[in-house]
Amino acid sequence: MPTERRDSQEHILYLLKTKGPLTAQSLADALGITAMGVRQHLKRLADDGLVAHHDEHSGVGRPARHWSLTSRGNDRFPDSHADLTVSLLESVRHVFGTKGMDKLIDARTREQTKLYRDCVDRRHSIEKRLTALAEQRSAEGYMAEWQREDDGAYLLVENHCPVRAAAQFCQGLCRSELEVFRDVLGKDVEVERTDHLLAGARRCAYRIVWFFQSA
Repeated sequence: MPTERRDSQEHILYLLKTKGPLTAQSLADALGITAMGVRQHLKRLADDGLVAHHDEHSGVGRPARHWSLTSRGNDRFPDSHADLTVSLLESVRHVFGTKGMDKLIDARTREQTKLYRDCVDRRHSIEKRLTALAEQRSAEGYMAEWQREDDGAYLLVENHCPVRAAAQFCQGLCRSELEVFRDVLGKDVEVERTDHLLAGARRCAYRIVWFFQSA
């Protein structure tokens, strides 16, 4: 496959992963190519089982066709060493029991907290804190980003989970990450998970309210 075509198709997969379902025109605008060109890429990706579409009606006229990743398409974004990780967790539970698993999660939580505290300066504004945290999480494979909501709150979005298989086996890992975010971002913020991959969402997302107090 020519490099340009492959790059365009990889970009389409990335956009669908990070933005959710999109129309061919939206993808064309993002890529800077024609909608016809995008449709050709989408056909090839659909033939490979990586994307699928559904039509949405919005008033009169033809329904809008939205494209999204299939399970196979999501698998293009790897779960880091999934089989080995799950196997190790199974061994820990078998040999050390539930208490041993809890100790493992506690140790991971402490390590994550220390790492993120080194990256996130709680004396900074919430936007600088979120930028630092998102950059660190992205370096770990979470494809993280943040955005400001209309009501003044913030949304930390993780478009991928590189340890999804492990989290499915041991959901305490997800609970511990929420605790880590609350600890690292500071006592002047409130963090709530609003989207969860393991609950069927396409991403994990956290709503963050900053209770800024002027001096």
